[in-house]
Amino acid sequence: MRSAPDAAATVEAFNDAFNARDLVTLRELLTDDCVFEDTSPPDGLRFEGRDAVLGAFRAVFAASPDARFASEGTYVGGDTVTVLWRYDWGPSGSRDQHVRGIDLFTVRDGLIAAKRSYVKG
Repeated sequence: MRSAPDAAATVEAFNDAFNARDLVTLRELLTDDCVFEDTSPPDGLRFEGRDAVLGAFRAVFAASPDARFASEGTYVGGDTVTVLWRYDWGPSGSRDQHVRGIDLFTVRDGLIAAKRSYVKG
């Protein structure tokens, strides 16, 4: 099992790959049985398994090709990493459309086992 600093490094690598829309690297950073819960109201959609999660990410990339997550803080407790973020979308360089939220990551053996997303508003 990886230590807390390694869990944070895994999440940072994941976030970098997500912003780069690098599905190959994202695949390498996910467990086979990973879970992603998105921010769809009211309770979020749940995707289970690496292929389903990557499919959800692919849909996000297609829907918002200029979108970007910016970390506003990272907090580590063992293999749980909490990231506060700002998500901007719209025309490249625009900061007019955004939301803020958090991701609760679970890291297992150096890979992302869960990404549960919550948004303000």
